[in-house]
Amino acid sequence: MSFSVRILLVVVSLSFLGGVKAQPGSTQLKWAKEGNAFYTEKEGSIVRIELPGNKETVIVPRPQLVASGEIRPIQVRNFSFSEDGGKVLIYTNTKRVWRYNTRGDYWVYDIGNKSLKQVGKDRPVSSLMFAKFSPDGTKVAYTSEHNVYVEELSSGVAKCLTSTGGSRKLINGTFDWVYEEELDCRDGFRWSPDGRHIAYWQIDANKIRDYLMLNTTDSIYPFVIPVEYPKVGEPPSPYKIGVVDIAGGDTKWMNIPGDPQQTYLPRMEWAANSSELILQQLNRKQNDSKLFLSNIASGETALLYEERDSAWIECKGAWQDGIVAGWDWLSGGKEFVWVSEKDGWRHIYRISRDGKKETLITKGDYDIITINRIDEKGNYVYFMASPENATQQYLYRTRLDGKGKLERVTPVDQPGSHEYDISPGALYALHNFGNANTEDVQQWISLPGHQSIAGAAGSGANIAAMVKEAERKKRVEFFRVKTVDGVDMDGWMVKPDHFDSTKKYPVLFYVYGEPAAQTVKDESGAGMNFLYAGSLADDGYIYISVENRGAPAPKGRAWRKAIYRNIGRLNIRDQAMAAREILKWPFVDTSRIAVWGWSGGGSSTLNLLFQYPDIYKTGIAIAAVDNQLCYDNIYQERYMGVPQENREDFVNGSPITYAKNLRGNLLYIHGTGDDNVHYQNAEMLLNVLIKENKVFQFMPYPNRSHGIFEGEGTRKHLSTLYTSYLREHCPGGPR
Repeated sequence: MSFSVRILLVVVSLSFLGGVKAQPGSTQLKWAKEGNAFYTEKEGSIVRIELPGNKETVIVPRPQLVASGEIRPIQVRNFSFSEDGGKVLIYTNTKRVWRYNTRGDYWVYDIGNKSLKQVGKDRPVSSLMFAKFSPDGTKVAYTSEHNVYVEELSSGVAKCLTSTGGSRKLINGTFDWVYEEELDCRDGFRWSPDGRHIAYWQIDANKIRDYLMLNTTDSIYPFVIPVEYPKVGEPPSPYKIGVVDIAGGDTKWMNIPGDPQQTYLPRMEWAANSSELILQQLNRKQNDSKLFLSNIASGETALLYEERDSAWIECKGAWQDGIVAGWDWLSGGKEFVWVSEKDGWRHIYRISRDGKKETLITKGDYDIITINRIDEKGNYVYFMASPENATQQYLYRTRLDGKGKLERVTPVDQPGSHEYDISPGALYALHNFGNANTEDVQQWISLPGHQSIAGAAGSGANIAAMVKEAERKKRVEFFRVKTVDGVDMDGWMVKPDHFDSTKKYPVLFYVYGEPAAQTVKDESGAGMNFLYAGSLADDGYIYISVENRGAPAPKGRAWRKAIYRNIGRLNIRDQAMAAREILKWPFVDTSRIAVWGWSGGGSSTLNLLFQYPDIYKTGIAIAAVDNQLCYDNIYQERYMGVPQENREDFVNGSPITYAKNLRGNLLYIHGTGDDNVHYQNAEMLLNVLIKENKVFQFMPYPNRSHGIFEGEGTRKHLSTLYTSYLREHCPGGPR
């Protein structure tokens, strides 16, 4: 499903797809503008570390962060600097909003006079979101309780800029549940470059029906928690883009073509000046992307670029590793960088400001995965790709003018998955490396030569030697399997300890299967099962995952979009046909075949168990979408169409349609407080299974969310339940 549907993600300490990205609002690496230093939090202080010498300077000492009347310093959760570097905005006392801790308190530390001052002190505790300095550093803007405020730092006087007034259903400066979940939209306002205006989203969720979650555990009398949640088939929340003069005056609303109840507006930024905005609009099916320029004085909006696809189009942010703010302008605002799959591969283009000229930057039969740094001065763009192996990723670069060749920056003797946080000017990078048989290694490197920086953390790591040693002790094996349909699928496998090829062993398949995530990646953590209480290898299981069509692997547009309108069918057949080939292996016990997954993987588990009961004998499904008509509109309509036009595809892809075929062992698990994949999915499935007189085991976790982690003992209980069920119904060991 969505980012959080597919793997619990940010609410779980260990991701079973390998690596959780830092969430919004957490302390991350902050590069200095000049690119030769970075800022970070260290033991409660904010420090600057210069490269390559690793010289450390304390910028904000921890003792200076003690507020008046307090004893302990405030905890630095995140921070940002004013444009002139003279002030630091510190985020602390954070609270969770659905997935992430994006609500909290903010303080400004003045480096010059060493003063500490709270911003928004008259607002409710931990109610401020996305605070940011004005370009001149004299003000801070933030949202609180669905309104946008600006505060003069010298006087401490705050002013509400959204005169329409915010509420749970009329949202200014941030977003409703589904925009946040499916489009990564959270921070909903932007300062103009001259600091005179703020542009912001307004989302009107008044026409969106509430899904009513029932909390039965936190008081004697249950109470209802309403969530504005547009189910598939329901129109989205209407949006507006407003621009307000911070000196006073009403909001000027942009005149944006299209019906706001039949379109989405996931991206908005200032268009490299203080007089225009650039917007991305997607139609409801998300297969038509339009880029507009809006004049803030008149509100008039003009189309500058349009792209259509027979399946779907990703919004900006998908190719920048979840970074959704900012726009990549070139040539002083005359051009910008864009990504498209129009030629069958995911490539980078540069588009003229009027949209009339475009230049293909990356050329060839390969996909870029993410853009990591644009070095306009050096005329290079750095990006992740893996032309030969879709389970891995490496750093490449090519000339920004489109006249260069593809250059691999990552050394060829480091096979696996790499990540890079590259400095401005592409001088240095924080490099993370790992593969399925090694632990993660982090090191500082210089670019473009990829030399390790002496004296920096991880600089002594001999990655090539580490890879050779890991290969000798290889735990995880990668393989490819070709199905009867001619589909080549990547997979990984972990065999039992003391494996004997003359014996037969049970197989546990791990599956996700939908367009939001890969399971087969050559990275640290691959082949691990965090829910199993013990070692699958010790207990005599073969653990396998295979990657079906529709997974977001760098294998071309046709691979990824083959699943359009076919979730629950094409991905399920691919998985089952791959399993049929694997069952031919002489050391596989065909009578002991199990499958498990969470969220979208839970849905796939149910479909596999129900549609192919001759293959899969045991299934453990967690937080599954059992009825596709119960999930949200943005995700489900992006990949399946609109049910008013093709309802049969939703029905034919839903596990409840096939529940009557259950023959094997099923353990079904769901949190009753799941705001993402609603608990109603579980009860709809239970009704069908009861009607068909099917025996199964069901475990509801009271008031737990999609991650099933809240409450003392929850994760241990879940692990114990999972493990005991698997051991009982699909016992390990050779036969």
